Amino acid sequence: MRAMTPALALLAALAGGTGARAAGMRPSPGASSCTGCHAEGAAMGALAGRSEAEIVGALDAFRGGTRPATIMNRIAKGFDAQESQAIAAWFASQGAR
Repeated sequence: MRAMTPALALLAALAGGTGARAAGMRPSPGASSCTGCHAEGAAMGALAGRSEAEIVGALDAFRGGTRPATIMNRIAKGFDAQESQAIAAWFASQGAR
């Protein structure tokens, strides 16, 4: 298992809500790569404001092959459980746009 970077560790610690945005934090590396397809108005739909549980569950399902996908199954395999949680925490902290 890869070591969690300090930024991902901090995001995971702030997983409870708006703390990441209030502190002016930047998205985790995983979250910043997601915004190309999942930004407000993007074809794949925005992730900002969705619950952490929903995002983590979707990533787990994509990674495990139980949710149909064209590319997300391959992308999700690039994130371990801690990275998925950090990504979900950051998007959840952004609130609906």
